[in-house]
Amino acid sequence: MCIFCQIIAGEIPSYKIYEDERVFVLLDIRPINSGDTLVIVKKHVANFEEAAAEDLQAAILAIKKIGRLIKEKLGYAGYNVIENNDPVAGQEIPHLHFHIIPRLADDGIKFWPSHDYAPGEAEEILRQLKS
Repeated sequence: MCIFCQIIAGEIPSYKIYEDERVFVLLDIRPINSGDTLVIVKKHVANFEEAAAEDLQAAILAIKKIGRLIKEKLGYAGYNVIENNDPVAGQEIPHLHFHIIPRLADDGIKFWPSHDYAPGEAEEILRQLKS
């Protein structure tokens, strides 16, 4: 049984914020910023594509609810919502979960670098995705 399944089952203690029939929300024990929260889909699925639409909807609604609380109760200016989908994308625990990372204007957190498409590259990617 994975660590998130153990937390959901109550076998491992957690700082639970919210729970319903589809999601479990808790404070991350190794936060990027204080109040960093995990929204875990209760049904054990490894990634986004495996999840039922109803579970994804419940997760997004929980993110909205907790995100509002992070801003109103903790005084953060905003937050990032991140889902690392599969190990190559940084997913460490193979159980679908979302990170809500509280943000301040001067917190120094930087995410991914970006680049411009090479000539014709965007059109080729678009063609492949639409075919």
